[in-house]
Amino acid sequence: MAIPGNMLSLVTESMDPNISGWVSFLNCSITAGTGGRNGDGVLKLTSTASGEMRARTVSSYTVVPGQVYQVFADASGATVAERIGIRWLTSAGVEVSYTWSLTTASASSSWHRIGAAGAAPATATRAQVVVSASPVAGGVINYFENVYLGLPVRTLGNMLGFTTESLEVDTSGWAVDTNCALSRSAPAVQWPVDSYLAGGEVLALTASANGNMSARTVERPGATAGVEYLAYGYLSPPTSGSAAWLELRFYNASNTLVQTTRGALAAPGTGYYQQRVSAIAPATAVTCGVYVGVDTATTGQILRVEGVVITVAPAIQTGSILPYADASFEQGVAGWTVISGAATLARSTPWGAYAYDGAYALTASSATATTSVIRSAKFGIGAGMGGQPFRILLYENVTAGGWTLTRAVRWYDASNTDLGTTAGSAATAPTSGWWYLALDVTAPATATQAAVELTLTATSTSSAIRLDQLALWHVLPLTSVTAVDDTASITLILRELPIDNGLRVYRVTAGGARTLVRGESGLLDGSLAIVSDTMTIEDYEAPLVVPVSYLIELIDPADSSVDSRTSDTVTLAHDDVNLAWLKDPGYPSRNLLVMVQRGPGWDRPIEQSVNRVKGRRNAVILSDVRGGLEGDLLIWTRSDAERESLHALLDPGHTLLWQAAPGMGVDDMYVSVGNAGEARADGDATDEWRAWVLPLTQQDMPVTVGVSGSAGRTWQDVLGDFPTWQAVLDTYATWEDVFLDRRIAG
Repeated sequence: MAIPGNMLSLVTESMDPNISGWVSFLNCSITAGTGGRNGDGVLKLTSTASGEMRARTVSSYTVVPGQVYQVFADASGATVAERIGIRWLTSAGVEVSYTWSLTTASASSSWHRIGAAGAAPATATRAQVVVSASPVAGGVINYFENVYLGLPVRTLGNMLGFTTESLEVDTSGWAVDTNCALSRSAPAVQWPVDSYLAGGEVLALTASANGNMSARTVERPGATAGVEYLAYGYLSPPTSGSAAWLELRFYNASNTLVQTTRGALAAPGTGYYQQRVSAIAPATAVTCGVYVGVDTATTGQILRVEGVVITVAPAIQTGSILPYADASFEQGVAGWTVISGAATLARSTPWGAYAYDGAYALTASSATATTSVIRSAKFGIGAGMGGQPFRILLYENVTAGGWTLTRAVRWYDASNTDLGTTAGSAATAPTSGWWYLALDVTAPATATQAAVELTLTATSTSSAIRLDQLALWHVLPLTSVTAVDDTASITLILRELPIDNGLRVYRVTAGGARTLVRGESGLLDGSLAIVSDTMTIEDYEAPLVVPVSYLIELIDPADSSVDSRTSDTVTLAHDDVNLAWLKDPGYPSRNLLVMVQRGPGWDRPIEQSVNRVKGRRNAVILSDVRGGLEGDLLIWTRSDAERESLHALLDPGHTLLWQAAPGMGVDDMYVSVGNAGEARADGDATDEWRAWVLPLTQQDMPVTVGVSGSAGRTWQDVLGDFPTWQAVLDTYATWEDVFLDRRIAG
């Protein structure tokens, strides 16, 4: 699989189908091996003698001086530890220096990550990837694959910078808080092959003496009061019994600590476990930070940390009023309480034993076969929500005994008066694995707050049930469509989508004709796996002044069964027959409405060979199929801004969509634009109008072109990457490039 953003070719990255992207560099021979995870192929280094052996990429790659670049690979070696580096070169190919990773702390025949990152030196314009190992004899073998070189890979939306999230550069993003020394180490950790956020180096906290030890992030990103934040990171405790933890702390304008929320790790061993903690920023909060540590550590014990993130907490279900802490139980039972009965509530343990979201679940246990009622804290449902439909969602897993379950919502008005419950019927809780349970309810007319309430009746002694991923939200239509006439596009919103299902979306006209709709990776043909319960699709290729609807097909990956939905019908308006749209299917931000001077007079060329037979009057003509339409479109641009926009649209040479007003005798058409002619219109020299001749050649609809977008990128990511606005201006040529993270090449 191609690693997103990789400067290396797929062959050089994966060693499939060969190792032509690599060359022996020092004390080794290289051959193609098998047994890789990113395809079967691997790079096999065999040492010639004792001492360091190296291999490097055949090609070098353009870099920008001062820009930080990251390199990583997966390695395997039963007897030798490894490292990876970036070899910096001048434009003439002269070696400038290296940026090396740490050498792995131990050898491992399992695939493990090695990685490094660093800024390109001032005199460097090219870079190569170098992999290395140091055997003590000849004939020793090491394997490498899944190689990346490119810009730093970081978590989108992380409020912390790359050097804090990842330890590939140094430890400058971290500081000692209490009783420890900080360093970096490179343990041989086997991450999944597509866990590109995982690096080779980790932060190591070493206890200086017996007692509590902790470290903190140097950065204090801004926080907004009332917003819920989520912090998480991988912790590797000294022992399975160590009291390791991660905290999210908030500070006021005077840098005084105003709130601390801890997520204690219930570790099943000494591996790497992602611990989460969430909290709502208090009223006086202006910044936040992360602390990690171990309570009652002994001298010399080491806590290892990797991949620390602070981000706005995600909704378990779009629109859910339950905070993350009360829905996923990553740090405890949050606001849930036992209202009546013998049940007890606790967070499941250890890490990963029971969970549908994250690593923990809410555990309700009853020693007796009796009825208990448990309830969440109450939360606001939003203004004007009285009388509106709501839906409860929960996942349950019966792990001991049996249960009868009743789902309900308890409502409250603005004065906190209890308005009673809206409940479903009691039903036996399904057993064996996780089950999705939902209930639709209607809020009372005066309701402004709500709490989820569950009545649990244990049907035998010593019963236990796990609950996770709870949500309560205002129910909106599963599918909604809106015509956006200003951009000649239709916005399609899909809600309550099943995660990991395939998605296929057709645009349907009144006659029943179906056309696949374009998404970020190309046409939405069922190959895309759904990653969010809500998706917004902007269809810029819908026809003008033609009623259309949408057919949505959800494909279950388990058995390929299809669940279908349909949307309402919607029509795009287009009032002026003198105007037409020129659109770039892959870059809709460049779409332009232009004035037509004259439509094309079409030619349909054909390839023919004429054979004149001696003694025969008529020639024998052999013909290929007749080609598509070709002709010159004459248009006006009416301002300098339109002229510049048309240049931006034409510059990449992409296949465009031409949409003329209905009734003009021209169907929507995908076209390639030849040599574009621009001339001044009649008038004085200050006239901004320009006359254009655009030679059009009809094309097929692009199939693999995706709608380019930010893919989750936000201003927070820009803030996390760049210390100043000048750095942003130095890195990007246009605001579109900022949006797409398309940086100036060296």
